[in-house]
Amino acid sequence: MLNIELARHNMIEQQVRPWDVLDPRVLDAMASVKREDFVPAAHRQLAFADLPLPLPHGESMMKPVVEGRLLKALGLEPGEEVLEIGTGSGYVTACLAQLARAVTSIDIHSDFVAAVRTRLDAAGIGNVRLECGDALNWQPGRQFDAIAVTGAVASIPEAFVSWLRPGGRMFIVRGTSPVQEAVRATRRGESLHIESLFETDIPYLQGAAPAPAFTF
Repeated sequence: MLNIELARHNMIEQQVRPWDVLDPRVLDAMASVKREDFVPAAHRQLAFADLPLPLPHGESMMKPVVEGRLLKALGLEPGEEVLEIGTGSGYVTACLAQLARAVTSIDIHSDFVAAVRTRLDAAGIGNVRLECGDALNWQPGRQFDAIAVTGAVASIPEAFVSWLRPGGRMFIVRGTSPVQEAVRATRRGESLHIESLFETDIPYLQGAAPAPAFTF
């Protein structure tokens, strides 16, 4: 039988913290959100394992260490507003909600959005606005202090950059699978400062994969 609280503690102390995630607010958020309530029921026993977990539509939950590095990279302040592109299971959404004043999260899959709305309501999290749509063909009509992109892209879309306020930060994974690069992109005026964080490999946002290379 899985000891939930021990497994949660070990996830934080043996996986996330050793991967240079030392911000106490981030660690507290990851510890307070019940990750086991955001994983598919069939994988509940693996909720705290150091591996990605499959979701419907060929999507997946990121490893806890990657989620931790994402949250660390954004450096959120309590009064900030965040956009999440790719709601997925809703676990990162819930963590962002602990760290920021307000979260807008968009996902292309309506069943994900409906399930996450139920999970957030059950957890008593009320500062998240969920939307169903294709982020590559969407106009939020406003800018955000930070953007968390939970699916990979071949290259960073200019639209995503335009949604950042000056000084805003974006976590995004770019490049070609199986060796993609997680970066923090900070908007400085009209320019974008890119800081490489680590290598990883996660599913692409729908429509954001590299064009297939033709060989002859």
